[in-house]
Amino acid sequence: MTVTAREKPSLKHRLAERGVDRTLLLLVPGVLFVVVLFAYPVLYGLQLSFQPADGGSPFANYSRFFSDPYLADTIWTTLGIAVPAALINVLASVPIAYRLRGKFRGKRFLTTILVVPITLGTVLTAEGLKQYLSPVGWFNRILMGLGMDEPLRLVPSWTAVLFSLIITGFPFAFLLTLSYLSGIDPTLEQAAATLGADWRRRFRYITLPLLAPGLAITFCLTFVLAFSVFPSAYLVGLPQGETRVMSIAAYEAAFRDGDYPMGSAVAVIMAVVMLVVIGLVLAWRSRLYRGATGGKG
Repeated sequence: MTVTAREKPSLKHRLAERGVDRTLLLLVPGVLFVVVLFAYPVLYGLQLSFQPADGGSPFANYSRFFSDPYLADTIWTTLGIAVPAALINVLASVPIAYRLRGKFRGKRFLTTILVVPITLGTVLTAEGLKQYLSPVGWFNRILMGLGMDEPLRLVPSWTAVLFSLIITGFPFAFLLTLSYLSGIDPTLEQAAATLGADWRRRFRYITLPLLAPGLAITFCLTFVLAFSVFPSAYLVGLPQGETRVMSIAAYEAAFRDGDYPMGSAVAVIMAVVMLVVIGLVLAWRSRLYRGATGGKG
């Protein structure tokens, strides 16, 4: 009687023995996409920043950045635009999303109107502000018609850049806040109402504590969008003055001066500053309520 050789286990069984589900292989294209389009450029730019065009110390570009007030001040200029824009977007989204979370006639239409600016983009928004806020634009025409002697000089300015970031960033903040509010169980407020709490007390002691962790995430995302304030700062701002942000400094170093290592160094510093702010917000978020909201979302 002949003994047949034992069949070799299939690839699926061999992977399962090692605790690997074959469906995880579907992640391979996504991982390759991230590596090629994100990880490699980041690592390449990081190592390029330590290769000064004039030679010398690997940290020469970073030393030059912080020793030059014209470059170092771009950190505070960028934060001075991005942080207020993110705060305004988050704070403005709360009452609007709070009102629109229920069901009523016209809700879809109002939500669509609030989200439409997403389709415009920063460039079209900036161009629209130039036409609307210019000395001969509609806004100044209305003011002149009301009796103002001279038109306001709103473009280019820091204020125009802030308006641009609010217009483009608010829809994201609104949608995120609305999703977080929709996930809070409405019976919690109903129970408080039966105990005599008015809407202010219900919002302060029930809704807001449950919403605060989500608002922290919303702030981080809108802050990231506002921090890369390149088109708006150029089109409706003063790129060599009060709206000279870090992205402009990196662009000019790399493409105007041809100093790619310096441009990479500015980009790396920009990323570090952004991560520090996000880290501080997330550290504050970790101290907030993290339990279940009891909602359907």
